[in-house]
Amino acid sequence: MSAGVVRTEATDLPGEPDNRPDTILVVDDDDDIAGFVAFNLKVHGFEVVRAKDGQEALDMMEKVRPDLAVVDWMMPAMDGVELTRRLRAEPLTSALPVIMLTAKGLTVDKVVGLTAGVDDYLVKPFDTAELIARVSSTLRRNKEFREVSPLTGLPGNARVRREIVDRMRAGGDYSVGYIDIDRFKSVNDVYGFDRGDEFITALARSLHRAVATSGRPPVFLGHIGGDDFVFICTPDQVLPLTKRMVADFETTADQLYDPSDAQRGYIEVPDRRGNKQRAALVTLSIGVAESKSGGRQFDDARVVVAVASEMKKVAKSQPGSYVAIDRRRSSSPDEDTGEM
Repeated sequence: MSAGVVRTEATDLPGEPDNRPDTILVVDDDDDIAGFVAFNLKVHGFEVVRAKDGQEALDMMEKVRPDLAVVDWMMPAMDGVELTRRLRAEPLTSALPVIMLTAKGLTVDKVVGLTAGVDDYLVKPFDTAELIARVSSTLRRNKEFREVSPLTGLPGNARVRREIVDRMRAGGDYSVGYIDIDRFKSVNDVYGFDRGDEFITALARSLHRAVATSGRPPVFLGHIGGDDFVFICTPDQVLPLTKRMVADFETTADQLYDPSDAQRGYIEVPDRRGNKQRAALVTLSIGVAESKSGGRQFDDARVVVAVASEMKKVAKSQPGSYVAIDRRRSSSPDEDTGEM
């Protein structure tokens, strides 16, 4: 494995953070309680919309896309439990987090609400601190859940971006690695997407096993999508981590091919004319952006990812599994290369 350098260019991975305030829908037929909740949410920076009953709340969903609903249990015509059931039944609102306002603190009542799909409770009377804490924590859990890849269980783009920003703000040395599987499309073309998913989950498991022996500080893993993964660690963890990862993945991946293909060392991929082209077995290309005191440092997460992405292109130009590390001291066009 060798190190190399290329110029950087802009990339949309990960994108700009969404800085809009969260919108909270407050559903309560009691103007005093609804006003109290709405006022305190607004004071703490949330956007607030109000509905007087469950039907009005459902009617608003076409125009308003709230991030969370605070719903009173006892309302005329349609109570909060029935409203929650209706929200969960509609694709547009099935994932909307719901906090129930209730005077009922009994376990049996909470079970009824949880069965309907309620995420959390506020038992009256409650104070402002509890209201804001429960709204904030429910929003955070919901966002973290949405960011996790359902295939690998690893965090996605937004969480990767935050981790890079946190590392920059901390001021210590760090490296960001960008990984993908070479010739992954050939696997999908020959074996289908289900087998392709097995290769992706195999890489995720190889990453976890490599991280388990990487020591402290802990290594961050993210799944950007498809066969693209990210790791964030200290510079001195990069080589041991990637060597273990590559060895583990290549051994595992060989077992995912049909035995005849694995034995001969390639698969036959039909082109548009029906001719079969040989595609070598999968390997890994890994590009690494490095930030070190006394060397290159970054002040924009997009630039870090752009550098790692460009280094991955360098890795792809080399045979076999390959790691390319950017070791420039600054963003100047001068290049500094080194062997690993």
